[in-house]
Amino acid sequence: MLQINQLSKSYGARSVFGSASLVVNRGEAVGVVGPNGSGKSTLLRIAAGSLEADAGHVETAAGARVAYLR
Repeated sequence: MLQINQLSKSYGARSVFGSASLVVNRGEAVGVVGPNGSGKSTLLRIAAGSLEADAGHVETAAGARVAYLR
């Protein structure tokens, strides 16, 4: 399981997203879609632990891991 709670991320004055939340349960497949610059890669990098959010937190089930491939 992956749980994202109230994530916010900004670069300077530009807010990429604010208060983003989602839950992905075991066995579910998800896709992240949107226009360029909407924060898709930023969200995935935060979930994978390679980027820090300004606010909020990410939780994973014991033994689970999140990976991000550029």
